[in-house]
Amino acid sequence: MILNSSYYSVHSQMHEFGTFLGGSNFIGDIGSSSYIKPNSFSFGLIYKWNLTTRYSLRVSYFNSNIKGDDFKSQNLNRSLRAYKFSNKINEFSSGIEFNFFDFNLHDEQIYFTPYIFTGINYFSYSLKKMNFTTLISEEYDKELNFALPIVFGLKSNLSTNLIFAVEIGFRYSFTDNIDASNPIKEYSQNNNLKFGNIRNKDWYTFSGITISYTFGRIPCYCKEK
Repeated sequence: MILNSSYYSVHSQMHEFGTFLGGSNFIGDIGSSSYIKPNSFSFGLIYKWNLTTRYSLRVSYFNSNIKGDDFKSQNLNRSLRAYKFSNKINEFSSGIEFNFFDFNLHDEQIYFTPYIFTGINYFSYSLKKMNFTTLISEEYDKELNFALPIVFGLKSNLSTNLIFAVEIGFRYSFTDNIDASNPIKEYSQNNNLKFGNIRNKDWYTFSGITISYTFGRIPCYCKEK
């Protein structure tokens, strides 16, 4: 009996490994409040397990020296305050990437597709407190925390094995102390060290390009009737 409807089944997968190069910026209580304004170099490694032409499992490692400077803010109150901070972010991420159009990794035809990625991030950073004499943040401990990523990108296959992409990724962290505005642990009860909006969590952004290489068995997206 032949069915009139059809569907796709995946019999194998294709692996993808690449690098990310770009910039980072911070959105919080110090520095510029622009969501996309890179001011530090960032580097990353990305691995994808392409399950279909639409869906991939993705894991990555990103790092950057996140920083903020009130002098570079368009907010007059911040410019007069003149606080500065920097913090080293080492981030591990896992989740699902979705292509808006079919993206066949082993077709000689050139494909383009926008994509979106989300999942969960686990990152390390330094706990900071502000030195109000020097106006520069000081480290007092290390911490691990979570963030929720939302990444938007556009990619194209340069060949059957090389893929180029441009992406912008926003991270909503579960902490308000990347910039030293809300110290925790032994300084959590010292309200004199707190400033800004302590009800809002910190954001940070990675934007740049990725170049990745595909390997493994060719995916078979078989159409059955």
